[in-house]
Amino acid sequence: MLAAPVEDLVHALKYEGWPELADTMGRELAKIRLPDDDRSSLVVPVPTTSKRRRLRGYNQAELLAESLAACTGRPLRRALERRSEGRSQTALTPAERRENVRGVFVPSATEGDIAGARVLLVDDVLTTGATASEAATALVAMGASCVTLVAFARALP
Repeated sequence: MLAAPVEDLVHALKYEGWPELADTMGRELAKIRLPDDDRSSLVVPVPTTSKRRRLRGYNQAELLAESLAACTGRPLRRALERRSEGRSQTALTPAERRENVRGVFVPSATEGDIAGARVLLVDDVLTTGATASEAATALVAMGASCVTLVAFARALP
């Protein structure tokens, strides 16, 4: 559960077909002061499944990442792909979420080279951290020197 009006923004972006909200939300992400802020960090969105991308017409995390990258002058890299459709995370327990995303992220065929890079991993919502953790693990396995998660919202317990 998120607090309003953040919940309304995330829901509209993710489920109601309002991709234009991502620019405003991404500008807000760009205001976050990060520890050890490195302006050369690559911005990498958490990929969604191909099915959800087709249904929505976009990946909400990618739109947020594009806006964040544009606002901060950081390079955007679509370094990860999601190779498994899996189940929706919304109704799963934390343990089920971890299992549902285990091993689903692989290097992108076109933009996978991030060896030695500092990465800002961008997602719309942090719930249990299962997705972010698995994506960060994949990025580190690809050679990222550091991965920092930036999410627009944090779900309340």
